[in-house]
Amino acid sequence: MKETNRWINVVAYFVFFVPILVDGENESYKFHANQGLVLLILFIGVSILGTIVPVIGWFIILPLGSLLCFILAIIGIVNAYSEKQKELPVIGKYKIIK
Repeated sequence: MKETNRWINVVAYFVFFVPILVDGENESYKFHANQGLVLLILFIGVSILGTIVPVIGWFIILPLGSLLCFILAIIGIVNAYSEKQKELPVIGKYKIIK
C-alpha cells in the first residue's frame, strides 16, 4: 500500500483534482477526490437552482442547500484527516472518479 498524506486528502474537499495530480494511483487520494467532486457538483446545483427559482430559491433552497454542503464538507474533511474512506451521507455513493 502506498504512503498517503492526510493533508492531500483534506485538500480534495477544496480543490478536488489536487490529489489526482499528486498521485493518480493512490486509492485514498482517488476516493477523497471523488467525494470532493461530487460535493462540488452538489454545491453548483444548489447554487443554480437557488438562483433560478425566485423567492423560495433565494430564501430557502440557497441557504439550506449551502448549509448542507458546508456540513458535508466538514464531515469529509474530518474523515480525510482521520484517514477514513467513509462515504459522505446522501451523495457519497456516486462514483465519478474511478
